[in-house]
Amino acid sequence: MLLREALKAAIDRLTAAQVGSPRLNAEVLLMFALGKDRAYLYAHSDDELEAETFSRYDDALAQRAQGIPSQYITGHQEFWGMDFIVTPAVLIPRPETEHLIETALSLTLRLENPKIVDVGTGSGCIALVLANELPTAEIDAIDISNDALEIARANAARHQSGNRVRFHQNDLLENFPDASFDLIVSNPPYVGESEEDQVQLEVRKFEPRNAVFAGSSGTEIIQRLIPQAESVLKPGGHLIMEISGSIVEAVKPLLKNWQEVEVIPDLQSIPRIISARKP
Repeated sequence: MLLREALKAAIDRLTAAQVGSPRLNAEVLLMFALGKDRAYLYAHSDDELEAETFSRYDDALAQRAQGIPSQYITGHQEFWGMDFIVTPAVLIPRPETEHLIETALSLTLRLENPKIVDVGTGSGCIALVLANELPTAEIDAIDISNDALEIARANAARHQSGNRVRFHQNDLLENFPDASFDLIVSNPPYVGESEEDQVQLEVRKFEPRNAVFAGSSGTEIIQRLIPQAESVLKPGGHLIMEISGSIVEAVKPLLKNWQEVEVIPDLQSIPRIISARKP
């Protein structure tokens, strides 16, 4: 079968399986099966697919048709221009989380050696991007899941940041060793179990549940994190968290004792980041 024929058949197959963005998924999985980039697909569309490659592609398509995210099939996801290893042990990095990076960078512009902690680091994408962007920063990264930390450490090694980021297994900042941070960043679980039927099926079924759902209301983890953050931040330090439009009004009162509380929308004008300064 020619490459272009295999691609067309794959698009039809994923369309029939009601997979979103079938062409994009078909191309990503074909690049994965070939070990090539998108330019190769277009330049070699009349090449014959080798049997081994076709078998690998067919297997990847079968997994995607079952709902398994393409990132877990390929084992990779790009975030902030960096490539990260991802497995079902970690949440898949998403473009909207880049607003968290933008906010963090704006708050550390005038700090020579900022001390930063990433709470709920997952794949390590936030901590490692900040390490790359802020070469003088001291960065700690925390996750409750040892499996997630293994992925984060692997990503740190790939990006040669193993000596820049200190990883810790811990439940948020509970009983965390005394520290005075300039900045706390977090993409915590913030979906309420009452909203479960509104979450994409593949997210509910395949991504780590404890990284998505926070409890019945969606604010349970944030309620615990805010007072912990207050105890380890320097005066004038900032806490920034990813949130959703459905919980923003419930989160604001939790920050009533903080200053400069700001809600930052994403590109779809949905409240996405909340930032606050410790008095």
